[in-house]
This record gives sequence, structure tokens and C-alpha cells, in this order.
Amino acid sequence: MTIDGNNMQSKQSGVKVVIATVIGNGMEWFDFTIYSFMASTIAKLFFPSGSDMTSYLLALATFGVGFFMRPVGGMILGSYSDRYGRKSALSLTVILMAVGTLLIAVAPTYDKIGFMAPVLIVFARLLQGFSAGGEMGSAAAFLTEHAPENKKAFYSSWIQVSVGVAVLLGSLIGLCLTQALTQTQLESWGWRIPFFLGTLIGPIGVYIRHRIEEPETFKKVRVSNAPVREALTQHKTKIVISFMLVALWTVFTYAILFYVPSYSTRLLGLSRSDGFMCGMIGGLALIIFTPIVGYYADKWGKRPFLLYSSIITLLVTYPLFKFINIYPSLFTVSIFQVVMGILISGYIGAILAAFNETLPTQVLSSGISIAYNFAVTLFGGFSGLIITWLIATTGDNVAPAYYIMIAALISAIGAYFYRESETSITIKSESYV
Repeated sequence: MTIDGNNMQSKQSGVKVVIATVIGNGMEWFDFTIYSFMASTIAKLFFPSGSDMTSYLLALATFGVGFFMRPVGGMILGSYSDRYGRKSALSLTVILMAVGTLLIAVAPTYDKIGFMAPVLIVFARLLQGFSAGGEMGSAAAFLTEHAPENKKAFYSSWIQVSVGVAVLLGSLIGLCLTQALTQTQLESWGWRIPFFLGTLIGPIGVYIRHRIEEPETFKKVRVSNAPVREALTQHKTKIVISFMLVALWTVFTYAILFYVPSYSTRLLGLSRSDGFMCGMIGGLALIIFTPIVGYYADKWGKRPFLLYSSIITLLVTYPLFKFINIYPSLFTVSIFQVVMGILISGYIGAILAAFNETLPTQVLSSGISIAYNFAVTLFGGFSGLIITWLIATTGDNVAPAYYIMIAALISAIGAYFYRESETSITIKSESYV
């Protein structure tokens, strides 16, 4: 085999690893996206209360319920990944998510089975939350361990691209449904279509993930018998810093990508079609800009992107929300989504590679899962519910800005204390020689 042949084989292997990782992660985010976008319909069908606001809050609360299981899933599945391999853990998370999605797709509504209808939805969300809790840690560990030393941010950025693809596809399907179906058809059966589509991706994800190899880094490392305990006892400071870094990441995802399309229709007076268009624009911005950030984060370092993106977010979020409330239209919200999409990409394009440098391989999946899922549960899962409640209580449509700014401040502090590894600094310096 020639050197060129080896390089070609390595590139093909890299592409296969990226596809195997992002297809399952994308499916998980697709299911979360669909539930978020269909929240108002699900509220009416499964949580009738006589008040549209109360039903909507109940639907958002159920969306957040799944996040209570994420730390549990993160610790159990993260530990499983560190002890028995990334492949097995990643296949298991896809299966669990597909089952939870299928339950939502086939669940009878409240007028058919009464209180058991919301119970089924809550159970499905708990199962999805458990699955999602193990997905990000295992996927991040798997992809960064496969990546060359000088391309870890670029490789891991594709996990974040899959989030953008999920938001884009979820918004596109929502747009198509609202255009093709009447409101009666949508509420009768149309809302189930995207959940069935999400279920079908499960077997594909398992098949692809089963055909890839474990990272060589993982094969060579000492396997910890208690990775969660080791992570919590020997790497507490690093996990705290990682937790702080995740705060803005998760608020970006749930308060901007998932919540703004609904915010646009409920509070700014845009049509449902325009709301889905806003979601598509946000997803497209992530797809375009995140790998670019990942590429340059490998050259310039992860810390500058994390620090400056969080500081700029802290400064511009309030004016941007004020702008779309003074001039509400598809055009202004599109500008909002593009600007925020660039800031989100600037932050998340570097973050997973930063985790890879912060934690050692034998506890990498467990450590990421702990930091990520506790931060997601605290800051992200109930963000839609909290923001909706804040707006309803204060009458201030700009309330989401304050929530995002708090997260930006926390993550800016985390980014300040984060330090890149000596290996990363050496590789970065050599790239300019």
C-alpha cells in the first residue's frame, strides 16, 4: 500500500466514523426537535385543560420531564461506554430512542384513553431522556478518539452539524405538513408522521454503528472498573469547568433553536409556516458555520472561540430580542437566527474537542455525560417552560434574553478557567511552522 493509498484509506475510514456517529445523534435531536415544534398540537391532544396556556405549559413540562432521566442515563450509559466500548453504547442509545419515539407516534390521545394518554407520553419522554443521556458522551468520546490529533475539533464539530441537520429537517417536515394538511388533518393524524419517520432511522443507525471499529485509543487504555466514581473523585474541577461550558451550549440549543420558532408564532404574530422557516434558517446556519469553526479551532485553539462567543452573546442577546419585538417579521427573525446561528457555531464548534482535552480516555464518556447531562437538565430541558412562564408572569417578551445572558456569563467564566492541553498547543504551534 502506498502512502497515498494509506491516506485515502484513512480518509474513507474517517468519513465512515463521522457518518456513523452523526446519524444516530442526528436522529436523537430530530426527535427532540419534532416534539418541541409539535408542542402546541400535542398540548391540545394529550393535555386538555380548558386553557390553551395551561395545556401548552403542560406539554413543555413533559418535554422537560425527559431531562430528569438524562443524568441517570448519562452515568449508566457513560459508564457502560467506558467499560465495554463506544460501539455497544452507541447502538443501545439508538435503539432506546427509537422505542421512545415509536411510543409517541402510536400513543392514543386523551379523548381515547383518558389520563393514560399523557402517562404514555411522559413514559416515552423518560425513555428518550435516558437514551439521550448516554448519546452525547459516547458519541463525543468515540469521534474525538478516532480523530487525528490536529483535527479533533473539526471531527467533533460534525456532531453539532447533525443537530443543525435535525433542526432543519424537523422544520422542513413541519413546514410541509402545515402547507399540505388542514388543521383538522394535522391534529387527527398528520402530527404522527415525523415521529414515525424518526423511528425508521433507528435500525439504520444500529446497522451503521455496528460496522465500525472501536477507537485505537480506547483499545489501548486502562479500563476503569468504576469510571463514574473515578471521574467524580479524581477530576472534580475539570467536570465543574465542563459543566459551566455546557450551560450556554444547552441554552443555545433549547432557547434559540427549539424555542424561537414557537416564540415567533405565539408572541410575534408570525404564521406557523414562518415559524418553521425560522427553524430551518437556524439549522442551516449551524450546518454551514460549525465545521468552519471546528477547522479553525484546531489551528487557533478552542479557548478563544469559547470565550469570545460567550462574551459576544452576553452583549448582543438583549438588543437582538428587542429588535425582533419592535420589528416582528420573517425578515427580522431570520436576521436574528443567522446572527445567533453564527454565535452558536462559534461556541459549539470547539466545545467537544475541549472536553476531549480536559478528561482522560478511561473516564471520557462518563465525565462528558455527567457534566453535559446535569447542565442540560438544569439549564436546557425546562428552558421553554421557564421562558414561557417568565413571559406570562412579567408580560415582557424580551424575558428569554435574560435567561440566555445568565448562561452566557456562566460559560464565559468556565471558558476563562479552561486551559488547553500541552499537546494541543504544540500541534497548534507546529501548524504555523
